[in-house]
Amino acid sequence: MDNEKFKDSAEKMATELAKFTRDMDLNEEMFLDLIEDSLYPVEQFFANYSCAIMEIETKFKVLNEQFSLKYDGNPIESIHSRVKDYDSIIRKVIRKKIPRDLDSIEEKINDIAGVRVVCSFVDDIYRLADCLLQQDDITLIRRKDYIKNPKPTGYRSLHLIVSVPIFLENEKKDVKVEVQLRTIAMDFWASLEHKIRYKKNISPETLSKLSHELTDCAEISASLDSRMQNVRNLILSENLKK
Repeated sequence: MDNEKFKDSAEKMATELAKFTRDMDLNEEMFLDLIEDSLYPVEQFFANYSCAIMEIETKFKVLNEQFSLKYDGNPIESIHSRVKDYDSIIRKVIRKKIPRDLDSIEEKINDIAGVRVVCSFVDDIYRLADCLLQQDDITLIRRKDYIKNPKPTGYRSLHLIVSVPIFLENEKKDVKVEVQLRTIAMDFWASLEHKIRYKKNISPETLSKLSHELTDCAEISASLDSRMQNVRNLILSENLKK
């Protein structure tokens, strides 16, 4: 939206809000209180997911620290997180025909909160996932292993939908989080694939060629992960002998 259109839109909204205030016979303070009361449930909705992300991130950081002491190495290279933005949620609500209330959205959409854990080796992915799921406050809702069963595009990752409790002022609430665990190679491929696939103005012929090329690159990436895992296993075996 350019500056002129944005200005026109803002002025129109201000005019409508002013009219609404007059029609409702509200003074400025009452109007602000009304807006605050209306926004609070939405703000709390997003805050809950942010808190759940913090809980999951903390669990992985603790595991990473413990593993560094026990195995003399950190299995986690990086942790990334996000709460799905409002526009993305609304588009998904419309696409999946979900009732447009917060309770339904919370129930039907599992990936509003997302945590991506990038690991050094494939074995680390499964070890970390097992440790997370063994914790008594974590409930597994769904597991999809795209490492053992890659998507047709070549995409690889371990996906877990889990529920974790957060402790609010007067209640405990279980919140769903999507956890993705990948190696560095998987994350590199997925990041570039996303950038390329969603480029505009690509002809169907070129897109088809790119799809085949990306699938080949995914196979090369998986081969690299396998070879690096073998190297690591060889080193571990030698250390055990000594």
